[in-house]
Amino acid sequence: RQDDENPNLLIAGTEIGIYASWNGGQTWESIQLNLPVTPITDLMIKHDDIIIGTSGRSFWVLDDLGLLRQEKPSKESLHLYKPEDAILVNGGSPLNSSNGKGTHPFVGVNPANGVVIYYQIPSESEEELTLEIKDSNGNLVRKFSSKSDPDFQRYAGGPPPNPTISKKAGLNRFVWDMRHAIMPGIPVAYIEGSYRGHKISPGTYSISLKMGENESSATAEIKPNPLYPTDAATYQVYHEFMSKIEDNLTDMHNRVNKLNDLRMKLKKVLKNMPDDADETLKSDGKALVKKMKEWDEEMVQRKSKAYDDVENFENKFTANWLFMINQTESDIPRVNQPSRDRYAELSEEWNRLKGISDGLLKTEIPVFNKRLWDAGIGALWESK
Repeated sequence: RQDDENPNLLIAGTEIGIYASWNGGQTWESIQLNLPVTPITDLMIKHDDIIIGTSGRSFWVLDDLGLLRQEKPSKESLHLYKPEDAILVNGGSPLNSSNGKGTHPFVGVNPANGVVIYYQIPSESEEELTLEIKDSNGNLVRKFSSKSDPDFQRYAGGPPPNPTISKKAGLNRFVWDMRHAIMPGIPVAYIEGSYRGHKISPGTYSISLKMGENESSATAEIKPNPLYPTDAATYQVYHEFMSKIEDNLTDMHNRVNKLNDLRMKLKKVLKNMPDDADETLKSDGKALVKKMKEWDEEMVQRKSKAYDDVENFENKFTANWLFMINQTESDIPRVNQPSRDRYAELSEEWNRLKGISDGLLKTEIPVFNKRLWDAGIGALWESK
């Protein structure tokens, strides 16, 4: 059979399996994959799939025809294939994993519900491989790397790590879950919630693959779920609202982590102060530590270690904000009035708490830092 999009792509069913030619039949290669060795009695290309009938071994479907249709690149260069169009569907699939299997001995396997990205690596390399995804306005949506984050800390009730991409020589596969970036946590505070960013809106996205001086790019088309009557304006409102509250949580957790780090360092400085140090400096430092701790205790519950600890230790502000994010995110992307009301309620509280943290970070800690320098004791610093 001749492909109806790429005339040079031919598919041949034989007595012992299935073959493909990318040059109009001059040369052939086996695309047997997991197909048992059996006569191919008929085949057709339909709905961007290869559908085959076999002699006694049932019907089989290969649904990655979009990859086969693209001319094979030189194996000596970095190459990113154009992904097949993806649909904003919900649910899950074993094929969402980069190493997921397309078959199961007892149940059917749905296609991956994400953007399936294939790319060619010419050879093994020590250089970092990065994959950047941007929207039609050039805004960065997600970034992946072959290197894991050395500062990532896994703990119960915390966010998952950002997925890494493979850079083994040859053909590689990665599935983007069509979500925005994962939000940071507060090590090691347990919060029963999801830190995943919201799903993207339909549209065209650019993908860039880089390794050293080499780069390859492609575009991916994300189509709306045909089961939902969601128009472009509703998607945009949803995206803007979710982006805002997710950015807020990122800011909150970054502030909590920064101030907690400074508080631990200040406690150490005060503990190691010489006996003849200024008593006023000591007492003011202890008062500053107390204020930082009180703010931290309003923001996060650090006693919880498991999902039912909330029965004994009440969740604090950032947990409530994360719950609002999780409840607003929906399989049907739209923002309802209760979410807007809850946002207005929590925003009023956040304005107060943010004002306290601004005062600490911009005024009180720098002023006390200078007093430490003037006393010849040293200064506090922020970890990178």
